[in-house]
Amino acid sequence: MIRTSRRTLLATGLAAPFVTLGATSAPAGAPMLGASAPSHRRFSIGDFEVTTILGGTTPRENPQGIFGMSVDPAEFEQVSRDNFLSTEQSQFFFTPTLVNTGAELILFDTGLNAAATTQALQGAGYTADQVDVVVLTHMHGDHIGGLMSDGAPTFTNARYVAGQVEYDHWAGQSNDGFEANVRPLSEQMTFVGDGDDVVTGVTGMAAFGHTPGHMVYRLDSAGEGLVIFADLANHPVWSLARPDWEVRFDADKEAAAMARRSVLDMIVADRLPAVGYHMPFPAVGYVDVGTGDAAYRWVPEAGQLMG
Repeated sequence: MIRTSRRTLLATGLAAPFVTLGATSAPAGAPMLGASAPSHRRFSIGDFEVTTILGGTTPRENPQGIFGMSVDPAEFEQVSRDNFLSTEQSQFFFTPTLVNTGAELILFDTGLNAAATTQALQGAGYTADQVDVVVLTHMHGDHIGGLMSDGAPTFTNARYVAGQVEYDHWAGQSNDGFEANVRPLSEQMTFVGDGDDVVTGVTGMAAFGHTPGHMVYRLDSAGEGLVIFADLANHPVWSLARPDWEVRFDADKEAAAMARRSVLDMIVADRLPAVGYHMPFPAVGYVDVGTGDAAYRWVPEAGQLMG
């Protein structure tokens, strides 16, 4: 029988798990670093490469001043509590999307401003001059804010695509954002309507309501698909799951609710992944039929697109 003394155990380190460190041990020297977030997410859809980039994130107070405006506050509070959401503050995300078709690099929406978007592009491995096509889903400020840099085009080699109805609406308004960012590029802009292609495999779909000419885009490549639904639904619980809840930023609230149901029904039926501009980053997921009072549910992507 082999006997091992405590002295032998200490010498070999085998007793280390049983050694208690004294109160005189040095404290950890690493500083607190604060919260962090990923800046991009890349995956393939058929022969296309899709990259979502975080163009910004910010808190907003009083969520019911934005979502569920016509809902009883008690109902809003209960839905929020059931989904672990604060009724005091919500976090907003701004997510432009890049699609590399192999022939062209397409950027969907340009974020709040050029500095943040170009920084996010660089973090994902791209430069602004590599963008061949800029597609505007609609012309709210957080989608057109990155088009110009100090009065000059940010994407120096790009052509621009927008919905005809959307452009015509804003061109007839007095809007500083449109005048500063969109109108200077109008000569380089082509226009699409429902069912028109940006390029082969990238098709525009009318989803009017959030703005008069709001568009979503469907990708189809090598038997796979994805929907970039922009601002169709701006929150997974307070908007997507409850499409009839009024949203402050929807210009035509009834039309926006109808568009939500129509597009989400298609995504559910075709079992397509989707990207939502304001969904929690990386803004990629699936949509399924909901339960209880929820018409739909957002299912964040959980590795299905890593292959």
